[in-house]
Amino acid sequence: MPVVGWHASHEQISPSRLLADAQHAQDVGFDAVWSSDHFSPWSVRQGESGFAFSWLGAAMAKTTVPFGVVNAPGQRYHPAIVAQAMATLAEMFPGRLSVALGTGEFSNEHITGERWPDKAARNTRLLECVEVIRALLAGDEVTHHGQVHVDRARLWTLPDRPPRLLATAVSAATAGWAGEWAEGLITIWQPEEALRRVIDAFRENGGDGKPLALQVHVSWAPDETEALRIAHEQWRTNVFEAPLCWDIATPEEFDLAAKHVRPEDMHGGVLISNDPKRFGEWLHDIADLGFDEIYLHHVGQEQRAFLDCFGEHVLPGVRA
Repeated sequence: MPVVGWHASHEQISPSRLLADAQHAQDVGFDAVWSSDHFSPWSVRQGESGFAFSWLGAAMAKTTVPFGVVNAPGQRYHPAIVAQAMATLAEMFPGRLSVALGTGEFSNEHITGERWPDKAARNTRLLECVEVIRALLAGDEVTHHGQVHVDRARLWTLPDRPPRLLATAVSAATAGWAGEWAEGLITIWQPEEALRRVIDAFRENGGDGKPLALQVHVSWAPDETEALRIAHEQWRTNVFEAPLCWDIATPEEFDLAAKHVRPEDMHGGVLISNDPKRFGEWLHDIADLGFDEIYLHHVGQEQRAFLDCFGEHVLPGVRA
């Protein structure tokens, strides 16, 4: 039986509301929480972007379930700061933190004013950051000069056990590369054939036996027309494939790019229905692919009704 968690979208919901939502997600039976980490939202309509690491401290103190967060070290974040944040949370909340490291998006990273590297350079930079973070979490003093620079850094507060370091990947190529260094993989829902290629690439290149996690965007409402409206209103800026989604700079530019996205186009990236049984079937199919953890992101800004519905009607069926 996979872990079924709830995804906290900082781009869409204020930190105080997300805190209450995380507590409610635990109360209705979700096994874990995953958190985004953005400096800006994907759309002006979403309108939020709280600081994930501040929120994680509060949310983990108010709950008992495991938490995860996506992070892109190397440009907006110096890897030593990421390591310090991770170590502090892991010391306070032993065994409950996972961090999925990725190469990021220009929409968050351009704020530093530095040049946005191509994908190959970003991969190299990420691997340097992974090595720095792991050495710091091991208690080493680190000096490093490459795409990132570190001078005699040492973490003085360390957890008894470092948090899990996963990789983020959408393509099979990235998943295969991540299998060489990550302790697990998190990807996003896409057609079954594409997901199988991602899974196989990760397993065949060092990831065999390591945990697989999946983020699934869903839109539920009591009426299916309303569920489709929510998906289109809130998530139509997220239908673009790479590299376009990596390279757009601002929410206003994302909104302009999504000007011609139709409601029916949302079915390609979001599971949309008013029927809890249908979501249960989708989750069973996903689990059968071999995913150990599934994180559900309801793309609407109001989470309470979704959490109540899934806690009562979807999670028990998945566990059965």
